[in-house]
Amino acid sequence: MTNSLVSPADSPVLACHECDLLQTAPTHATHGVCCSRCGCQLLPGPGYQPATSLALVLAGLLVFILANVFPVVGLEAGGVRTATTLLGTAWQLTQQQMQPVALLILLTGVLLPGLELLCLLYLLLPLSLGRAPRGFAAVMRLVRILHPWGMVEVFLLGVLVSLVKLAHMAAVHPGIGLWSFFALILLLASSASRFDAGLLWERYHACRTSR
Repeated sequence: MTNSLVSPADSPVLACHECDLLQTAPTHATHGVCCSRCGCQLLPGPGYQPATSLALVLAGLLVFILANVFPVVGLEAGGVRTATTLLGTAWQLTQQQMQPVALLILLTGVLLPGLELLCLLYLLLPLSLGRAPRGFAAVMRLVRILHPWGMVEVFLLGVLVSLVKLAHMAAVHPGIGLWSFFALILLLASSASRFDAGLLWERYHACRTSR
């Protein structure tokens, strides 16, 4: 029986990120490459388009701006209504001598997710135009470091718990920022599921050799 896998000298060796099995890729993969032991996808099929990831990143940046510009939630009690943005919340916490909490909100809810989106845009936009971005390897490593720390969903869960506890004290009015954070979570998850480092490296080397 012939093996569909070619020799390591003719094809790159792939390491499964689920079970760590080393295996070589087929010469022509029409439906992608999956691990022979656990079935995890190692390489995408021909239908995978990096431009889709770029569209998700651009949409994520737009929603990210909306989430930080518009109020997250408004509270109304005794005829007085107050509303604040995420940055405004961090500022109020700073004024109340809660700098560690304010810094945590800024890092996990604003700075790190925004920096991750900008890094992805820096990688995907030039590659979609057939150009090799400078510092590609360093930015790829930075994306890997930033991704686990962008905890927008954890922050949103904390906001929802707080709203439930405040509901009996004041009227709660969800703002545009809150719905934008919901959309941002979905876009970040979709972008992460389609992010393929191997394909980006191949596109990067192809752009360099074509120059």
